[in-house]
Amino acid sequence: MSKVKITETVLRDAHQSLIATRMTTAEMLPALEMLDAVGYNALEAWGGATFDSCLRYLNEDPWERLRTIRKAVKHTKLQMLFRGQNILGYRHYPDDVVEYFVQKSLANGIDIIRIFDALNDPRNLETAVKATVKEGGHVQAALSYTTSPVHNNEYFAKFAKTLENMGANSICIKDMAGLLKPYDAYELVKAIKSECSLPVELHTHYTTGLASMTALKAVEAGCDIVDTAISPLAMGTSQLPTESLVSTLQGTEYDTGLDLKKLDEVSRYFTTLREKYIKSGQLDPKVLAVNINALMYQIPGGMYSNLLSQLKAQGKSDKLNECLEEVPRVRKDAGYPPLVTPTSQIVGTQAVMNVLAGQRYKMVSKEFKGLIRGEYGKTPVDVDPEFRKKIIGLAEPITCRPADLLKPELPKLCEQLKDVITQDEDILSYALFEQVAMKYFDYRAAQKQNLDGGAMDRELKVHPV
Repeated sequence: MSKVKITETVLRDAHQSLIATRMTTAEMLPALEMLDAVGYNALEAWGGATFDSCLRYLNEDPWERLRTIRKAVKHTKLQMLFRGQNILGYRHYPDDVVEYFVQKSLANGIDIIRIFDALNDPRNLETAVKATVKEGGHVQAALSYTTSPVHNNEYFAKFAKTLENMGANSICIKDMAGLLKPYDAYELVKAIKSECSLPVELHTHYTTGLASMTALKAVEAGCDIVDTAISPLAMGTSQLPTESLVSTLQGTEYDTGLDLKKLDEVSRYFTTLREKYIKSGQLDPKVLAVNINALMYQIPGGMYSNLLSQLKAQGKSDKLNECLEEVPRVRKDAGYPPLVTPTSQIVGTQAVMNVLAGQRYKMVSKEFKGLIRGEYGKTPVDVDPEFRKKIIGLAEPITCRPADLLKPELPKLCEQLKDVITQDEDILSYALFEQVAMKYFDYRAAQKQNLDGGAMDRELKVHPV
């Protein structure tokens, strides 16, 4: 067994999980050279919800953030999270948009693209995988981990082999809800390793309090890389602490070789930031608590808080337990999809509707109909034909790859935006988040106008007419 490698999540998933992806590029900048000096396998620094959050809440250009990080990080690989045919959005995009997004991500500084699909439908990964291979990037294909009567080690090992055959360079066990238990992790890693020859990376969350134990058993089974977060932004709904795992493995055959003094330097910087987030109310102590509901009902921490807020908005908080109990039933009806964006929101919302209506499927969301029809891809278990008919009526089920039904969008977008964009990447920002991107473009134009105006004023003062 060679030494275990560490991927640091503080620039992406750690703050996405704890403070709703609100860390700014300016807050990252002072830490970048320190992080680069540690010797990580990679820094997960982009993708996931960071793209949306930059545009929607921070008035930042996500592409400029990536270029800024790349300029400062000279020695460590940069990694991003990519939702297959959904890219970083919430619907399926045509192949031309997926291919162009991959091309621009790698051109702007990404080295490793972690590609996953909410349903583990390999057809939804094909285009992104091929595009990454074509552009010379590292494909880390992920399996969305969940538990159900069909999701066993054999299923995941077979899926890992499929991903290897598709062109993946490494495999990620993506345990978004912290459901993977230590001894199960040991068996799962062994099963994957027996089927495919690629490096295996573990991504889990501390939501259920299991993550450190799970990582240790995964390492003992041969896991090559573990995702961790520097301790000030670790635990709770984030990842296990980097320093704890590094210290645990020191002096063993799995020794990471990372220097705790260098990690301490990084930790001290993020401790100051953490204090700032607590003071501003951005970091809610509730997200640091162990949430046993995730184990009982198979739901991610974010889905739990979504359910609660939906019920609060309607003055029905007392119905929470009924809704939690309804989630597994709706999930079974829908063909046991893993609960990760967007399926977690779709199943959760339908469970709330079932409980509040007092009758199951009296009201059905448009998204749930889409899931049952096959708009998101093939579910792990075929949906019962009678149930499908009840939900979508006489509408024709989609059995092909959903993206095969989409027309190319890039030519139309290029024409639409020719007078608005200041860089090619703006087309992609608009393709994913139309209104949000346009609002940001207007903000950017106004800022530029203010700066140009200020420069003119200064020039006039220096050289009066």
